[in-house]
Amino acid sequence: MKLKVIGYWGGFPAANEATSGYLLESNGYKLLVDCGSAVLSKLQETISIDELDAVILSHYHHDHIADIGPLQYANYVTSMLKGTKKTLPIYGHALDMQAFNRLTYKDATKGIVYDPHKSLMIGPFTLTFLRTIHPAPCFAMRITDQKSTIVYTADSSFQEAFIPFSTGADLLIAESNFYADQDGTNAGHMNSKEAAHIAEAANVKQLLLTHLPHFGEHDNLVKEASEDFKGQVVLASSGYEWNND
Repeated sequence: MKLKVIGYWGGFPAANEATSGYLLESNGYKLLVDCGSAVLSKLQETISIDELDAVILSHYHHDHIADIGPLQYANYVTSMLKGTKKTLPIYGHALDMQAFNRLTYKDATKGIVYDPHKSLMIGPFTLTFLRTIHPAPCFAMRITDQKSTIVYTADSSFQEAFIPFSTGADLLIAESNFYADQDGTNAGHMNSKEAAHIAEAANVKQLLLTHLPHFGEHDNLVKEASEDFKGQVVLASSGYEWNND
């Protein structure tokens, strides 16, 4: 499995950057996890619109879905120009039906409900879900192609359930919207030490810190996490690639 970070900022994108978006690829199948602000523009630095096979959304906050509308237009126009009439599946939960219903646009995209209590097959990927602690209904994802496993916390304050959910993962993509001396519980986010605690207790191979704050020195997040997690800690950045093929 391959991963490329398309966007990693929390809340809103910094200049020439994007909020949450992660491109996974296995056996030639390309799955976009979340589609935040400016993700569509950054995505096209890597693949063309018609190369994308599916999208899955953790929740419906703007910094995770803001570019769904532009993506729908893009797929609609691209399909017309190329004569392919490709309908892009966009997977989302049904706990906010108003938001979910907007995932379908003409023949360009089709919203498909995932049941967080059941495993989901998308192409070569098998996904399982964990409800997170966040102001909006949100689901973490454990994604495997049977060769490697990635766990994505999405947005959440700390919960012990992340540890068994992440156990043995090759890569843990954990949000770190706060620094070690800050408590993000009320905001529904984690700090660097909490992300590291999950990684260490779950015995994951690598920790990727993401959903980064717009304040402070990001390198300190890595330093703080490295005090508790003995594996490799990496700071998310545009274009960062992870390959476990």
